[in-house]
Amino acid sequence: MYQPKKYRKTDPEYIFKFIQEHPLATMVLQGNRMLATHVPMLTEGEALDFRLFSHIANHNELIHFLRNGMEVLLIFQGVDGYVSSSWYDEKDISTWDYSAVHINALVTLQSPAELEESLEKLVNHFEQSQENPLFYKDIPRSMIEEHLPLITGFWCQPYKIEAVAKLHQGFSRKDVNSVTQHLEQLNQPLSLALSQTIRKEHGTNH
Repeated sequence: MYQPKKYRKTDPEYIFKFIQEHPLATMVLQGNRMLATHVPMLTEGEALDFRLFSHIANHNELIHFLRNGMEVLLIFQGVDGYVSSSWYDEKDISTWDYSAVHINALVTLQSPAELEESLEKLVNHFEQSQENPLFYKDIPRSMIEEHLPLITGFWCQPYKIEAVAKLHQGFSRKDVNSVTQHLEQLNQPLSLALSQTIRKEHGTNH
C-alpha cells in the first residue's frame, strides 16, 4: 500500500473500527492467476489481537485454491470521491480523497461447527438493527441444512496491517471547509459521506 506519512493510519483502534464500519472486503489471492472476490467479514477479538471470518460459495472459483496456510490480501474500502482544484482558494491540482485498510492474512478453513457458528454471528450482527429482524434461529432448519454444504467458511489471521486515509490533511482550514461544502452541494450519498469523513478527520462539524 502506498502510504504517504501524513495519510498513514497506525492506531489499532482506528483500524479495528474502520474494518467493522466497512465490512465488505475485497479478498485477493494467487490461483492460476490473480483472483478476487467480495465477502462481508466480521472481526473476532480486540483491536490489538483479532482475526476475521467469512465464507464463500463453493461455486466461486477461489474455492479451488483456498487452503490452510495460504496468504490472502483483504482490502477494506471507505468512502471516496473526486475533489476539484476549483474548490481551493488558489490554483492547485485536483485529487481524489479516500480511505482504506489492507490486511495480509493467513487462512484456516473452518470445521462444519465453526462455519455454522460464524453464520449465526454474521446473520445476527446485521439483523439486529432491522425493524423486524430474522435471526439465525428463526430460519427454517431444513433451509440451513440445504445451504451449509454449498459454502466454505474460513478464518483469516492478520500478520500485516496497513491503513491510509487521504482526507486533505495539510490543507488550510479555508480549503478544507470549501471542499466539504462543495461535496455537500453535490447532494449525493457518497459525496455527503465523504464530507462527513473529512470533517471528522479535521475535527470540524460545521
